[in-house]
Amino acid sequence: KAVGARSSRPIPFVVSVWGNDFTLHAPSTPLMKSYTKFVMQNVDALHADTNRDVKLAREYGLPEDKLTLVAPGNGGVRSDVFYPSKELVTNPIIINPRGVRPYVRNDSFFKAIPLILAKYPDAKFICSSMQGEAQAMKWIDELNISQAVELLPAIEYQKMGDVFRSAQIVVSPSVHDGTPNSLLEAMACGCFPVAGDLESIREWITHGQNGLLFDSNDSQSIADAILLGLEREDLRRDATGLNTKMISAKADYDVNMKKVEEFYKSIT
Repeated sequence: KAVGARSSRPIPFVVSVWGNDFTLHAPSTPLMKSYTKFVMQNVDALHADTNRDVKLAREYGLPEDKLTLVAPGNGGVRSDVFYPSKELVTNPIIINPRGVRPYVRNDSFFKAIPLILAKYPDAKFICSSMQGEAQAMKWIDELNISQAVELLPAIEYQKMGDVFRSAQIVVSPSVHDGTPNSLLEAMACGCFPVAGDLESIREWITHGQNGLLFDSNDSQSIADAILLGLEREDLRRDATGLNTKMISAKADYDVNMKKVEEFYKSIT
């Protein structure tokens, strides 16, 4: 497709990248790396979901004069669905909305749960898009944590706002990522974010201010971040205010879609 688009060029050639396209897939094989370089050297414009990926695109050959746009891959956060509760959640409920993905260290996350239960025995863990997943059920059985974990099916986004608003903390234990839509949506709902320490995530979370970062490969690091989030109501409260303002300014759906529309119209 990329070759055909370049050779005929009936319309401008625009590429969208997000998630782990550059950090995981592009360098995975010499052929993928070569294709990525070819595409980046020949596009007319690039739409990415992180500033990091614009930087990586330049390293792969995207000319400096080519237009770029950074905006969430799903268009942004819909404020009519994802908004904070009037009061902070008082129950220790933690949600992992990332589902089962090869670049998400759910093994480390589940191993962190007993460490958290040792200090917060009434803590509850909600895992969306994991219902019926054999590996998740195996971890729960091996770690003897069935009383604390609920595996949910995939839930349509219109209903996820209520799920997020029921939780104190959202966890994203990924080792490759762009801008996770579910993380932004949870933050918009007032969840205190704890996430893997990645360059792309640091575009949204400043450690110790509006969230906490951890080593996704280390269950103790994950547990320590969650425990600190549970212990520090003042940190959670301050983060809710900061994140609400940030999401409104940087990730609002209506605002971003106008930017996207203007971006595509500007490409000639």
